[in-house]
Amino acid sequence: MKPTTLKQISLKQIALKQNNNLVNKAMNIVSFLALPLVIITLVSCSKATPVPKSECKAVISHVKSILKDKAPSRAEMLKQCNGASDEARGCVMAANKPMKILQCDF
Repeated sequence: MKPTTLKQISLKQIALKQNNNLVNKAMNIVSFLALPLVIITLVSCSKATPVPKSECKAVISHVKSILKDKAPSRAEMLKQCNGASDEARGCVMAANKPMKILQCDF
């Protein structure tokens, strides 16, 4: 259905501008809400209690309990654990799901 008069064309353009304004407002609201959520997530995930290198056996046992048969060998994990930072080991100890372990810098 094509608009035939100038008035119909103008009304259609006004309706499109109003729809665009609503979409822009909705996107602004979503962006406004998403930013604090991202900041809260980053802050809460970065606050893992540091774990010293001497606790590597506990870290490896924890990883084994979460990853089960998908976990790497103990020797490989011990090498990774000894090379990791205290914060990375703390991140692994705080993880309770496989995807959370993968997010750690271990």
